[in-house]
Amino acid sequence: MSPITAWVFPGQGSQSVGMGAAVLAASPAARAVMAEADEALGEKLSRLIAEGPGEALERTEQAQPAILAISIALLAAARERAAAAGTTLDIPERIAGHSAGQYAAAVAAGSLSLADAVRLSRRRGDLMQVSGGGRPGAMAAILGLPENAEDSVVNAGRAHGVLVLANRNSPGQIVLSGEVDAIERAVAAATAAGAKRAVRLQVSIASHSPLMIEAAEAMRAELSAITVNDPTTPMLANADASLITTAAELRNELSNHLTGGVDWIAAVNAMAAVGTTRYVEVGAGRVLTGLVKRIPSAEGAELLSIDDLPAAAVVAA
Repeated sequence: MSPITAWVFPGQGSQSVGMGAAVLAASPAARAVMAEADEALGEKLSRLIAEGPGEALERTEQAQPAILAISIALLAAARERAAAAGTTLDIPERIAGHSAGQYAAAVAAGSLSLADAVRLSRRRGDLMQVSGGGRPGAMAAILGLPENAEDSVVNAGRAHGVLVLANRNSPGQIVLSGEVDAIERAVAAATAAGAKRAVRLQVSIASHSPLMIEAAEAMRAELSAITVNDPTTPMLANADASLITTAAELRNELSNHLTGGVDWIAAVNAMAAVGTTRYVEVGAGRVLTGLVKRIPSAEGAELLSIDDLPAAAVVAA
């Protein structure tokens, strides 16, 4: 019996110069995806990914389309390998993207064309850089904070400006987002409360916070002007892991998640609830499978990279 599979797509932070190089060298299908992304943007995103410089790839407006394009290129290569072996990849029961990873997830689910998704992802990054003008944003990662201290840390930050819980990534790992002073106060409070690590991230924006309201409104307008199809496989919303099964729901998700949080624990719990026994990370690296293995509901599940397929996970064609 085939395993119940979920595909998960990483977001910003998983990028690196040279990511996917070996697969791109071996796979015509992967190179075709990158060529399509280059054409959609009117520039050589593929060259930036291959050669850097790293500082340019780190910029939000570059990192987000780059991660999207590589994720879809790696998926295309896996499908190509499966076809050559006379097999096909397992059909996922659920698809979930982490933050910007929702765009690659939407392509994999047949809801967005690659060209539209790459352009939207670039636009998303541009809008995020300017949203909240006059109110500089920041983010911080908090690891190992005692659960009973979370509210006091958040409140300590909120006393000095906008601050929200942006990501609940795994037990003991959260990300805060908001105004600079609020973030700095929250980091100090987390350290005092016994967090194993509390550090401000090297970003100048406050993702998944009210400071992104202008970006969210602009993305809603952008999404209304393109074709969006119903997902062929149910997707999971970032904020609460609710099912996304229609084009209208996906449009709402891709705008609302800019100001809402990402509850990755809830997403994994939802995937586990439908019997998922195999999580495949469709992207460069293993950021998300590293989080999944720390979530109790996924205990015992098989954690794979898309590069592992099709050898580890195929069904007869």
